[in-house]
Amino acid sequence: MTIPLAKLLISAMAVFTLFSASFATSEMPFMVVHKKATLNRLKSGAERVLVSFDIYNQGSATAYDVTLTDKTWIKKTFELVNGNKSRTWERLDAGGILSHSFELEAKVKGPFYGAPALVTFRIPTKAVLQEAYSNPILPLNILADIPPTDLLALVMFDFFKGLFLFFLLSHY
Repeated sequence: MTIPLAKLLISAMAVFTLFSASFATSEMPFMVVHKKATLNRLKSGAERVLVSFDIYNQGSATAYDVTLTDKTWIKKTFELVNGNKSRTWERLDAGGILSHSFELEAKVKGPFYGAPALVTFRIPTKAVLQEAYSNPILPLNILADIPPTDLLALVMFDFFKGLFLFFLLSHY
């Protein structure tokens, strides 16, 4: 009884393996889009945001007409200083990487939560444009009041904290 059941399971696994292998070898691009935003406070008190993208084609085929669009940054809150918020490339080969960046200046103080950017691309075997989304950025605290950091005060605090713990533990 167990031998026919084992043969059935082995046959089912073989069919599943062959079936899944046919999908694994299909020629398609697979886009991974990484979005990063970095704050930079200027001496004038203004704050700039450097937004950078890395687009990776982890698939086994070339993607054509690759377009990056980031509509997160509205004009009321941010002013474009350098670059463009969208960009188009003719192609991205399998295993290839594309990079893009732009710089903004913040106009409004407060927390900001950025949405993912959109990447569209074309595959020769499909008529419909394919879409990929980037990761959302971590929340940015734009023009936040940052308390001054005094290095000497931090070192002295750590020293006295350690001294206190030393005396506290040495009495036991």
